[in-house]
Amino acid sequence: MKSVVVTGASTGIGWGCVKVLAGKGFHVFGSLRKEADAARLKAEFGDRFTPLLFDVTDAAAVNRGAEQAAMALGNATLAGLVNNAGIAVAGPLLYLNIDELRHQLEVNVTGQLIVTQAFVPLLGADRSRQGAPGRIVMITSIGGRNANPFVGPYSASKFALEGLSESLRRELMIFGIDVIVVAPGAVATPIWDKAEQIDTSRYANTPYATSLNKVKDYLLTLGRKGFPPEKIGQAVHRALTISKPQVRYVVTPDPVQNFMANTLPKRMVDNLISRQLGLKREP
Repeated sequence: MKSVVVTGASTGIGWGCVKVLAGKGFHVFGSLRKEADAARLKAEFGDRFTPLLFDVTDAAAVNRGAEQAAMALGNATLAGLVNNAGIAVAGPLLYLNIDELRHQLEVNVTGQLIVTQAFVPLLGADRSRQGAPGRIVMITSIGGRNANPFVGPYSASKFALEGLSESLRRELMIFGIDVIVVAPGAVATPIWDKAEQIDTSRYANTPYATSLNKVKDYLLTLGRKGFPPEKIGQAVHRALTISKPQVRYVVTPDPVQNFMANTLPKRMVDNLISRQLGLKREP
């Protein structure tokens, strides 16, 4: 049985990946931060699932998780690593608490490399292991190519992850380990539900107050219309198993998002967004 590691497995896209991959015959090692989540997923997926308890920013804990997976694998290689764990920080960049930005980048960028460094020997960088080299799937975002107002920290982290993935893909060719990006649009996950908890009152005395509330409502609407997490799990399964994968898969329920990110001139998109959110400077 082939094995994969999925980070951030407790809910959302991570859970969707576990469900699809376990259903396709993989054994899944899933990273979680809470014992309660580990017990819940173990009960749901049984012997097809092994919990690994770590926060992706805690290198010592991540290394312990990698050691646990290595013991279970014996001398076999890991078929895949799905770097999914992440958070979303929102707010106007001019008024953002810098510690929030640091935390965003620490989780969504630094944490991904911590995990990759810990597990890459199991994927085949350790040539003493038996089996074909594995693949790494990086979960980025539509927002990794097109950055909207007030989600700058999140988009910055996903832009960075796109660049990290490209460099890593080329560096890991020496081991035969491929790196593939899966970039979701809106997905019905708890990360969107948290938009309702964004406290826009802290920006009430800034020029962005009205526009912020419009974006908050838009994010909530996106989440409700988003793909189920299993849809992303299916794209991840394809990236891990197809003989000649693309370097990047976009999975979005709204093709307009992808069109705006990759086709329209940036100045045109600027003007469309500014009119929609009331960000045009008055004469």
